[in-house]
Amino acid sequence: MTSKQVLISGGTSGIGRAIALAFAAEGVQVLATGVSQAEVQAANVGRSTGPSYGSIRNEVLEVRSAEQVARLVATLPRLDVLVNCAGVIRRGGVEHDPAVFAEVLDVNLTGTMRLCTAARPLLKESRGCVLNTASMLSYFGSGVAPAYSASKGGIAQLTKSLAIAWAADGIRVNSIAPGWIESPLTEPLFSDPVRRQAIIDRTPLARWGQPEDVAGAALFLCSSAATFITGVILPVDGGYSIA
Repeated sequence: MTSKQVLISGGTSGIGRAIALAFAAEGVQVLATGVSQAEVQAANVGRSTGPSYGSIRNEVLEVRSAEQVARLVATLPRLDVLVNCAGVIRRGGVEHDPAVFAEVLDVNLTGTMRLCTAARPLLKESRGCVLNTASMLSYFGSGVAPAYSASKGGIAQLTKSLAIAWAADGIRVNSIAPGWIESPLTEPLFSDPVRRQAIIDRTPLARWGQPEDVAGAALFLCSSAATFITGVILPVDGGYSIA
C-alpha cells in the first residue's frame, strides 16, 4: 500500500485518527481532516513521536461545505482510498428539533455523499475504494438520538447504493459499523460507571472496544485482500449486535 494516497475526513481524533495512524504505519500517505483548527493543531501535537506520523498531513475541512470539499479534493494529485469518519451526535434529546436533526444529517450523511461525489473521478482513475462509517444505530433505533440513528441508517443504504452504482468504475464501497468504542464521541457514556458496565455486560467479548480495534477492519476492507468485497456493512462490536 506504500504508493497509495488516503483521505480521511474526521481523521484527527477518535476512530478516524486511529485509522489514519494505521494507514501511516503501512507507509501510506494520509490526508486527515478535522472540523476546526484546534482539532488539527491537537492532532499535529499528538504526532510528535513515532516513525509513521510524518506521512500524515492534517487539514481543516467542514464537510457541510461543498466548496471546501471540492477545493480540498482538487489539491490531490491522486486518491486511492476515501474514508468518511466525520460525524456528530447531539445529546440531551435535542435531535428531536427539526433544525438540529437537519444539521446532524448534513454532517453525517450528506457530508459523506459530498466527499464521495467529489472524490469519484480520482477513485475511478485509481480503481480505488470508499470506506464509510456506519454504527450499531444503523440497525437499532435511539429514542434520544433520532438524527444520528437516521443518518447512520442512511449511511448503510448509501454504501450499498454506491457500491452498485460505482462498480462499473472499479470503485468498491464498504462501511464499518463500530460498536461501543471508547472515543470522544462516547465519552459521556464511558465515564458513567453504570452505563459503561451495562454495555460490557451485553457484549460477548466483555469489554469496550478501542479505536485501534476498528482500524484493523478498516485496513482490511481497503486492502487488496478485500478486492471482491463491496457493499458490506461490517460490524466491529465485540458481538454486541448478536447478543
